[in-house]
Amino acid sequence: MAFRIGQGLDVHAFQEGDHVMLGGVRIAHDRGLAAHSDGDVALHAVCDALLGAAALGDIGQYFPPSEERWKGTDSAEFLAAVRDMLVQRDWQTVNVDITIACERPRLAPHIPEMRHCIAGILRLDADAVSVKATTTEKLGFCGREEGIAALAVALIQQD
Repeated sequence: MAFRIGQGLDVHAFQEGDHVMLGGVRIAHDRGLAAHSDGDVALHAVCDALLGAAALGDIGQYFPPSEERWKGTDSAEFLAAVRDMLVQRDWQTVNVDITIACERPRLAPHIPEMRHCIAGILRLDADAVSVKATTTEKLGFCGREEGIAALAVALIQQD
């Protein structure tokens, strides 16, 4: 049995809007995230972690923002496609661990729903998906509330 670990990082700046998408969950906020797709930094980071673990490149190779067909796309579609790419190569996701950095919106009340959503997309039990929220203590672009960052780590296995 082979195991591999991958990591992913995604960042998006705030823009005008009334919500953010994080971990597949729509969260009311006084701003949105600037992105070609829905800007879900958590799902984008998970995509990159899984692709990295399987040595398949990164999310931009498969869903480039230069292609109009991805405009406004629900990032759950990206994650499902990445899941299928791994399955086609006999890789199975074991678990994912995600950290989201932002001052606002407050994420703690939404974490159970994020875990459930991500687990559903990846066809995992919710206890194989960890989502954590942190601030940057008012430091850096996240601390100045200019955007949101997410870091993900994924473990995959192949029989």
